[in-house]
Amino acid sequence: MKKILHRQKTNSINTKIMKKSKRCEWCGDDPMYVKYHDDEWGKPVHDDRIMFEFLVLEGAQAGLSWITILKRRENYRKAFAKFDPKKVAKFTEKDVEQLMNNNGIIRNRLKINATISNAKAFLAIQKEFGSFSNFLWNFLPDGKPIAGHWKSCSDIPATTELSDRIAKEMKRRGFKFFGSTICYAHLQATGLVNDHINTCPAK
Repeated sequence: MKKILHRQKTNSINTKIMKKSKRCEWCGDDPMYVKYHDDEWGKPVHDDRIMFEFLVLEGAQAGLSWITILKRRENYRKAFAKFDPKKVAKFTEKDVEQLMNNNGIIRNRLKINATISNAKAFLAIQKEFGSFSNFLWNFLPDGKPIAGHWKSCSDIPATTELSDRIAKEMKRRGFKFFGSTICYAHLQATGLVNDHINTCPAK
C-alpha cells in the first residue's frame, strides 16, 4: 500500500514538473524549430551582424510562416554575403537578377530590393549611433529586455506601442517591409522582448 501511494505521489510530482516545463507551443516538434526556440528566440542580441540577419529574414518572412524562412536560412546566408550589411548595400541590379534566379530563397523582387535599401539605412544608423544595437536598445527603459508574463501563446500580442514606435521611426529612416508586426517579431527574435510563456524552460 505504501509503495502504491509513493508511486502515485511520484507520478503526481512528475506530472506537475512536465506541466511546469511546458514549452511554447508555436515551435511544435520540428527539430529545427525547437532548436531555434530553445537556443535563440528571446535571447538578448547586441551583435549588429545578427541584428541585420534578422532584419533580412523577418523582411523575407512578411506574409509567410517563420518556419518557411528558417528552413532557407543558410541559403539566405550565402545569398546575402553572410549578412554583411556593407556588402549587401553594394548589391547591383545584376545581383538582384541572380537572386531572382536563386530558388533557395523567396524570389520576391520587392523584398530583395528592400533588403538592399535596408542595408543602406542600417549603415546610416550605425554611423549615427555607433551601432544598430545601440539604436534599438535605446528604445527600452534602462536598456533592459522587456519580459512578457504570458500563460499561453494565444495571449502574446502581435504588436505593441513599442513596436509601433520603432517601426514608425525606422520607416522614417527608409526601412521597408518593417511594419509594426514584423518589428515586434524582430524584437522577440533578438531578445529585446522575452515572450516565452511562463511555463517554458527557455524563459
